[in-house]
Amino acid sequence: MQESTGQVSTGNGRGSCRQCCAWSKRRVLVTGATGFIGRRLTAMLVDAGADLWAGLIPEESAGSAAQLPSSARRLTIDVRDADSVAQAVAKASPEIVFHLAAIGVSEASVGARDALAVNTGGTINLLEALRERKVGRILLVGTSYEYGARQAREGLDPFSFYGASKAAAWAFARAYWRALGIPIVVARPGQVYGPGQPGHTLIAAAVRAALAGSDFAMTHGEQSRDFVFIDDVAGGLLALAAAPGIEGLSLDLGTGVMTAIREVVQAIWAMTRAQGKVLAGELPARAGEAMEVAVDAETTAKHTGWRASVSLEEGLRRTIDAVRQESPNGVTEA
Repeated sequence: MQESTGQVSTGNGRGSCRQCCAWSKRRVLVTGATGFIGRRLTAMLVDAGADLWAGLIPEESAGSAAQLPSSARRLTIDVRDADSVAQAVAKASPEIVFHLAAIGVSEASVGARDALAVNTGGTINLLEALRERKVGRILLVGTSYEYGARQAREGLDPFSFYGASKAAAWAFARAYWRALGIPIVVARPGQVYGPGQPGHTLIAAAVRAALAGSDFAMTHGEQSRDFVFIDDVAGGLLALAAAPGIEGLSLDLGTGVMTAIREVVQAIWAMTRAQGKVLAGELPARAGEAMEVAVDAETTAKHTGWRASVSLEEGLRRTIDAVRQESPNGVTEA
């Protein structure tokens, strides 16, 4: 992994000092700050000099909170509770808000009511708390899974309760922008991966199995996704939060390159010279799962100038290196 320079990368390799000046001492609230994307985003914001307020869930573990930058001011926010959200917003008094708090992003079994309460209801509670306040930008983080099968898309067509709740949150956000003029932008990342991702997710689990010499059971692996590295996603969120004149838009964060899941796992096996077997087809695919979930990288570049800069090969290499560093004594290679 590259060492931090104290400057912010927006994923396109340009103008880090300009980014630092743009965020210096600005009051920023990040909900879901201890999540996979939230941790990387908060680190970038602190490096850029932002006055960061990190939203934590009520039952947040001490270990998760300890991963946040020491200068971040911590707030407990239960997004299901309108009063809790209103109190946190009043205390932080943010100029910019990144809303990442969500449930179900890596949990296929999340129920419809839980997804609705947290992902949709939580978004409404936040927008209600912000509607009378003067904020520069509210960036809501959605998901490419709102689209479903993009090649035959007739608008949004989610195939999971998580995706459906995010699509509903988008609809409410769009209405708040149209009806009240609240400066909302929605970001829809592709298949995010990288160091620090939960161990049960595809790439994290495959890397650990490869380094341990274990077999890896998976679905047929023909599903195709736009895999985008965590640093690119966090940088893309900063770019969308700062770009002028894009209020009301929903923009994707991805590379524009589609790769089958099986190809990704095979690449990990080749990079690590893994001794275990890839057991493709051992697990059933999820019911209703879209075979192809693409994102529109070109429209995002047109509106913001931002593009992802980390190739899949480089991102996998960084992820593998990070897992090796976590347990150097437990990793062997042929």
